[in-house]
Amino acid sequence: MDKTGRVKILTTIADAQAQPRAKRRVLVPTMGALHKAHGELIRVAREAAGKHGEVAVSIFVNPLQFEPGSDYKRYPRPEKADEELCRNAGVDLLFRPLRDEVYTTDRSTFVEETSLSSTLEGKSRPGHFRGVCTVVAKLFNILAPDAAVFGEKDFQQLTVIRRMVRDLNFNIEIIAVPTVRDEDGVACSSRNQYLNPEERKQAPVLYKALLAAKNADKKTANDIVALAQRVINEAHLARIDYAEVADADTLKPVEIAGPNSVLLLGVFFGNTRLIDNMRLA
Repeated sequence: MDKTGRVKILTTIADAQAQPRAKRRVLVPTMGALHKAHGELIRVAREAAGKHGEVAVSIFVNPLQFEPGSDYKRYPRPEKADEELCRNAGVDLLFRPLRDEVYTTDRSTFVEETSLSSTLEGKSRPGHFRGVCTVVAKLFNILAPDAAVFGEKDFQQLTVIRRMVRDLNFNIEIIAVPTVRDEDGVACSSRNQYLNPEERKQAPVLYKALLAAKNADKKTANDIVALAQRVINEAHLARIDYAEVADADTLKPVEIAGPNSVLLLGVFFGNTRLIDNMRLA
């Protein structure tokens, strides 16, 4: 960031690639509608960049990761508020390209992970992770970061990105940041604003279910899932999409919870689907 405290806003790939490089660049990829969880990602990025490094934030509402009929068009895009958060957080570069800048109309190349993406969110949202991997790979190529920061709230996404980086030999460190929550335990998400007051009031049941599962004296995945489902069903507006215990590295279902097991939840409140997770040990 320059001495006047202004973040440099870039809207074209050519401008982004023409930027002089700091000693260490750390990227925070986002879709905008920034909130306090993004602020924590940026804080971690600032720390990882070091005194002589720089933090780059990308804001791009990626059409490839929205299934047909979803909320792509109504996804919030508060540009001024996002700029202000980046400015106050000490961001150096804000890359905010238009859709046609990122994707040509005759595009025919995609990046797809085929193992970790097939369950959980991938099962509920076909093609979602192909969109995620494609845009993140493009951001890595455009901005050439030394490291990138992702939140553990989107646990499957984090795991998929790590696999992509490994398999495609990106020389980029992936930094994970623990889930940031509101005071009532709800994981911070841009989609929380879609909840009506009664849905938002019941949303903490996800965190309640995760804590109950973590603290219960149960070891089989079936018992853990059954407990989580009972807790979630206490909220009459909640509709469970999935509740699974999986290995944190492979995302494959496990029968007995161990030190590397994670409980992952996808739950609808009205038309809004919230996701959350917690390691069980």
